[in-house]
Amino acid sequence: MIVNYSENGWEIITQRSHGLLAAQICAQWRKDDQPKRWVETLIATAEHDDVYNEFENDNLLNDKGGPVNFINTGFEKDHCERLMGMAETKSAYIALLTSRHIQFIHAADPKAKNFIADLIKREKQWIIAAQSTQAEVKRGYAVLQFCDAFSLLICQGLVQPEHRKIEISSGPDGTVYQMFEQDNTLIVEPWPFEEATFELSYESRNLPALTYRSTSQFRKAIAEAEVSTHNIMLRSNRSKD
Repeated sequence: MIVNYSENGWEIITQRSHGLLAAQICAQWRKDDQPKRWVETLIATAEHDDVYNEFENDNLLNDKGGPVNFINTGFEKDHCERLMGMAETKSAYIALLTSRHIQFIHAADPKAKNFIADLIKREKQWIIAAQSTQAEVKRGYAVLQFCDAFSLLICQGLVQPEHRKIEISSGPDGTVYQMFEQDNTLIVEPWPFEEATFELSYESRNLPALTYRSTSQFRKAIAEAEVSTHNIMLRSNRSKD
């Protein structure tokens, strides 16, 4: 989960809500630049964090009773096995993109070394089954990774004030994309999307208590918290011309 501190307590964005926002971004990608396996790329983007469900998982609190932000979590084999199982039974291509994401996130974690080595071996079989290529998978994952990075920046509230630019990620052609806020609208440069303007949304939950006695108490608080919807407008800098 994504945990932001505010004057009203903790703002919680679930991993699955973040994944849905990433999919909304992906769905706007310029049509003439979309990967060949477009629907599967979109689905993989939407579901890349679906195995982490804050209403079910147990490792949600730190030793002080506060919610654990996603950046303070590490490789968990059981979660990655479940995620790969879900992906592989949907399609070999989705398994490939999910595998690449696990490698991207956990490459530096020694605990993930053997798991990642096994994924790399299995990729050869998935590429044959998907009738795909390394280049196609690389391109598809670059879109997923861009949309994931963009969604995380938004959900963490990292958009910079005073029109200062922040890097999002590189796209499938290697272009580095940046964003900044202007007139309550996000501008992305260069513009990789089909429409000149569009709207995104995601949900959060506000928890006024800063600490919890148990994971079950915390899960109950999340389940009962009021849901807030956040709307974000995006536009191309050229749309004002």
